[in-house]
Amino acid sequence: MARNAFKAPPPYAINSVDHALRAAIMLQLEGGLTVSHIADRLGVARSTAHRLLAMLVYRDFAVQNDDRTYRAGPVLELSVQSPSLVAALRAAAVPHLRHVADSQGETANLIIRTGDTVRFIASAESSQALRVGSREGMVFPAHRTTGGLLLLAALPPDELSELYAVRRFPDDSPDRPNLTALQARLSHVRRSGHVVNRELSERGLVAVGVPVRGADDRPIAGLSLSMPSVRYEPDRLPILLDTLKSSASAIEEDLRSANRPG
Repeated sequence: MARNAFKAPPPYAINSVDHALRAAIMLQLEGGLTVSHIADRLGVARSTAHRLLAMLVYRDFAVQNDDRTYRAGPVLELSVQSPSLVAALRAAAVPHLRHVADSQGETANLIIRTGDTVRFIASAESSQALRVGSREGMVFPAHRTTGGLLLLAALPPDELSELYAVRRFPDDSPDRPNLTALQARLSHVRRSGHVVNRELSERGLVAVGVPVRGADDRPIAGLSLSMPSVRYEPDRLPILLDTLKSSASAIEEDLRSANRPG
């Protein structure tokens, strides 16, 4: 039984934090809100509401639409869709990420997709001085990341086309990939079962990844190793892939064990 039947505000409440959290909840539940809407609901000046929303956008809790309204961003979309799956994935993956990072001396990541973006839900950093830092909690365009390409490759062609439709991404939008080139790349990913990402998301970075599959054998996450490009050698690829595949299988087995009754 909970210790407190009724919630009481903390004795040293921070109004700015409370305002930001309330604004995030409004966007998650309602969406399509303007600066004026948020200001009126919170009882703050429009300039204050604008600063709150700008910070929520920066941290991916909000997105500004073309009509200058705001809606829930990737972080909140993620929490709406599958909080229990994310928690289970993270719990199963963390010890294996550490093993992968330690055995290969590179940074290991677990990535999931929400729409046309991906979120890094867990990372284990390399201990080397020159290394790729943790990306945990960060959101990137799906088509520019190793995990994103693995997960996009699992989509049917019509679903992929809808995801990157011109009405959602104008032709001149930097966020809309060349769909023909992307489809060709995803076809290669499906054939090979892995991704080698050479500086697609960030200059000077190479990442190698394999899918983590759910109970229906569909990819539900991407497991990757990221390293400085100066340290990547194609001869290492078979070893990197063997390590990643065995760790992905271990994560899948831990997920199955966690879901078994009793």
